[in-house]
Amino acid sequence: MSADLGSFPHAFGPLICGPIIFGGAPIGGLYAPVSDEAAARTLAAAWAAGIRAFDTAPHYGAGLSERRIGEFLAGRPRGEFAVCTKVGRRLVPAGGDVPGAEAFYGTPPLTRVRDYSRDGVLRSLEESLTRLGLDRVDIALIHDPDEVLSQAADETYPALAELRSQGTVAAIGAGMNSAAALTWLAERCDLDCVLEAGRYTLLDGSAADRLFPLCLRRGVAVLAGGVFNSGILAGAADGATYDYAPAPPALLARARRMRDACAAYGVPLAAAALQFTLRHPAVATAVVGARSPEEITADVSYLKTPIPDALWAELETRLRRPGALDGDRGGVAVTDGLAHLEAERSDGKIGEQALGYMLGGGFDKPESALAHHGGDRRGHGRVVERIG
Repeated sequence: MSADLGSFPHAFGPLICGPIIFGGAPIGGLYAPVSDEAAARTLAAAWAAGIRAFDTAPHYGAGLSERRIGEFLAGRPRGEFAVCTKVGRRLVPAGGDVPGAEAFYGTPPLTRVRDYSRDGVLRSLEESLTRLGLDRVDIALIHDPDEVLSQAADETYPALAELRSQGTVAAIGAGMNSAAALTWLAERCDLDCVLEAGRYTLLDGSAADRLFPLCLRRGVAVLAGGVFNSGILAGAADGATYDYAPAPPALLARARRMRDACAAYGVPLAAAALQFTLRHPAVATAVVGARSPEEITADVSYLKTPIPDALWAELETRLRRPGALDGDRGGVAVTDGLAHLEAERSDGKIGEQALGYMLGGGFDKPESALAHHGGDRRGHGRVVERIG
């Protein structure tokens, strides 16, 4: 890894090769088109900064993100980088205009068809490998199977497990916004990793209640996406978004209180948001999207920003104290929760164990904490073994 990523106190294996995975949605035209040249410059900046893992999906720009990442990596030694892609959406010729379809712009004339069947998995991954110009990927994730969880467990997962045994993929898992749904799958399938999006942040700690403890027990690596909750934690500016929609006023006020607390210590809110997520012992790495070299530079600077213990204590106080953040008794904004998953209900307050995890502790037993702070990236050996 490049020294440019700083001395963030984590040890990583061959799969999770750094504290940041490049998130490929923005260069797929998320919210606004990105030119081939701008995407190439962004990827080059990530590589120069030492980032060697890349997350993408057919969904991101209807294959545009995969193609751009594949073109950038072409010719580079295969053992020097890791690629994660996803299954669950196949791409077919569009029957009409596609500008702005599912918030992606400047994309090929293709449309997405949900397909979690065995045949769909095999065809989707074959098409992804063609766009990437690779003969294998390091991680394949079941993408957003919220409405078809039983099929994901009974059909999609076995297909990926077969590909894993054949060496076409090295590690398998699921990527979703829902911590409850990820917990349901992780309890039933032999997953190597999960990608949770936005459920372990300064504003939402719901993944720490059940998902993260389960992952620690089972040795499942957590890839943490959405560390800025789609924008609000990047600075809490006017018009900020939360989970891809305009942030409610109360939530924006909470983020601004956190921003002000960070500013008192000379720390950008985004730096605290990124490092907060990485502090949890279940989290192996953060998936952070970028559409420009400047955003890469900023993300790397957030990793290198010193954050004093006093600020973490201040944030802990704000999380614990009733009414400290806004009118919701100081609780975490739990937006997760699928009724049919028997998810634990929240009364607006976060449990003591979950809060302990959020601020760096929370283990039931001291030996658990020691084991998961070890030098082999906190017990994620199964994932590393399948790559090495």
